[in-house]
Amino acid sequence: MPQTADALGADLERREGTQKVRGTARYAAEHTPDGCAYAWPVAATVARGEVRAVDDAAALALPGVVTVLHHRNAPRLAAPDDATLAVLQDARVPHRGWYVALVVADTLEAAREGAAAVRVTYAEEPHDVTLRAGHPGAYVPEDSDGTSGEHVRGDAEAAFAAAPVRVDTGYRVPPLHNHPMEPHAATARWQDGHLHVYDSSQGATTVRNVLAGLFGLPRERVTVVSEHVGGGFGAKGTPRPHVVLAAMAARQTGRPVKLVLPRRQLPTVVGHRAPTLHRVRLGAATDGTLTSVIHEVTAYTSRIKEFVETGAAATRVMYASPHGRTTHHVVPLDVPSPSWMRAPGEAPGMYALESAMDELAEALGIDPVELRLRNDTDREPDSAKPFSSRHLAECLREGARRFGWAGRDPRPRTRRAGPWLVGSGVAAATYPVIVAPSRAVAQACPDGTFVVRINATDIGTGARTVLAQVAADALGVPVERVRTEIGSSDLPAASLAGGSSGTASWGWAVHEACTRLAGRLAGQPDRPLPPEGVSATADTAGRADADSAYARHAFGAHFAEVGVDTVSGEVRVRRLLGVYAAGRILNSRTARSQLIGGMTMGLGMALMEGSTMDAAFGDFTECDLAAYHVPAHADVPEIEAHWIEEDDPHLNPMGSKGIGEIGIVGTAAAIGNAVHHATGVRLRELPLTPDRVLSDAL
Repeated sequence: MPQTADALGADLERREGTQKVRGTARYAAEHTPDGCAYAWPVAATVARGEVRAVDDAAALALPGVVTVLHHRNAPRLAAPDDATLAVLQDARVPHRGWYVALVVADTLEAAREGAAAVRVTYAEEPHDVTLRAGHPGAYVPEDSDGTSGEHVRGDAEAAFAAAPVRVDTGYRVPPLHNHPMEPHAATARWQDGHLHVYDSSQGATTVRNVLAGLFGLPRERVTVVSEHVGGGFGAKGTPRPHVVLAAMAARQTGRPVKLVLPRRQLPTVVGHRAPTLHRVRLGAATDGTLTSVIHEVTAYTSRIKEFVETGAAATRVMYASPHGRTTHHVVPLDVPSPSWMRAPGEAPGMYALESAMDELAEALGIDPVELRLRNDTDREPDSAKPFSSRHLAECLREGARRFGWAGRDPRPRTRRAGPWLVGSGVAAATYPVIVAPSRAVAQACPDGTFVVRINATDIGTGARTVLAQVAADALGVPVERVRTEIGSSDLPAASLAGGSSGTASWGWAVHEACTRLAGRLAGQPDRPLPPEGVSATADTAGRADADSAYARHAFGAHFAEVGVDTVSGEVRVRRLLGVYAAGRILNSRTARSQLIGGMTMGLGMALMEGSTMDAAFGDFTECDLAAYHVPAHADVPEIEAHWIEEDDPHLNPMGSKGIGEIGIVGTAAAIGNAVHHATGVRLRELPLTPDRVLSDAL
């Protein structure tokens, strides 16, 4: 049966699903123009220093090697805003893994062999890659976007000192890596002065703009296509060095060039979640009412680009307290530049805050769900703005009902199943509503179908499908009559797929264009359409990015049940349940998929994902999927994702909030709290691996 306009919210399957299953969906590396060459980068083997010499003679002597680019012969680029893109421009080595050369060859095998044959001599310098509390280089960054820096409300220190019940504790989250299924890849070619690029990116418009600036081109002479993208989790949210190198090599050789980054190089060149050190102090009255909330976060950044992992930002919006202070400290080190990773800031920050809330509940002898309910608020604590909608309490209550929380024995280490200790935990979650300007064109065709054009990016979220539903709803037609064209910078410009902002931003423009088109068609109901059809456009600049009188956030509640093996120290998650309040859900199938995916990633963060920075070499020791463990099917238990109906008129025409990231935010804390309930011992450093559990909790 055709899906009609009232199907917005229905569980429609992804439009490109069949292509992906059959292998006909083409990704960036699957475009091979005639005469295509292949590139392989050479990464620096020192943590800090300068390139003294590049010996490429052995590489150039190999069959099939076309050229070797390095800082002495590579094309010159304009200075980028993002210093990580200034590849092969000078001799400096800011961190291990920085690209110092690029081999281009007729085949992938020849390029890889050639890269191994390049010999680079360095002038090595002393380095520092160790994050520690009280580092003398730490500073408080400027709060240019309202999420970093320091926020002070009242006298938090005095209120904490005077509180009858206090928690003062620390938590540590290690470096985490995005590791999307599809590695970063680009295929570039120059034709008549026009740069064409297929790139694995979360935003082709941004990549086009950056490449145009680097190569001194008008934007209309650059086309970037990101038709299908195999995940990103933030790592593809900004242009990365691979796309610059591919375009550079293509210009130098006069041939199309394909570059696919080896997975082992991803941790050092495409961003990662910076490690964070948290100190959380909570002061409360004996009835559980918070009187002081202090959250201090220390993270590192590279020396070439400041990036702040805003771990205390979510603390500013969560719970009512008359006094509060949240502070970020950043330490510049000789490390790869950190960047966005799913729920940047919120994921590590809420692990610390929600773990501390659990510790406070224990100190007070109050149920953890009840403690959160007692500190709920209808205004954002820091800004005092009213929330556009906040149904955290409903999420907690509904989650507790579905999970069977009322039957939980609050005493730790009381439930057993053979050698397993069983426990359950809860945590809240939040993520801000982010909406960015976008443009869209809607066209009515003479054959009765409709086409929506917008440079949105589908990174596996089902954007094609959901945007067709938004369009059909605005046009009042069956969704089968709507076709979506996305994923090319030649389409109307749109914001990137990041910050859980994609559908909220693109959908606004699509809804508006389709509403205007419906109005035009209503004015000529009996007149046949011209051959070119009838079109309408929309541009949400000035409205989508306008300040709001409301604090706009999604909220959720996570519940977890774990088993802890008293023999091996292994932690197994037995159940995960999440309940969310995220505005209007536009497609129940893709929404559930996103939420479950986020919860699965949070499971990995809690139990297995973590990277180690080798102090001597300045390198990550876990740099591939053999050493950096992500959840496999056997690790993932029964996961339930639910939501409550939420009507919020202060967001966008659809009333939707982002859902791509909130699923990860509270999961690690809920699992950690469940491990404490199972064992009676609080572990404060992730991941909760068997060695830590055995040595500290059993």
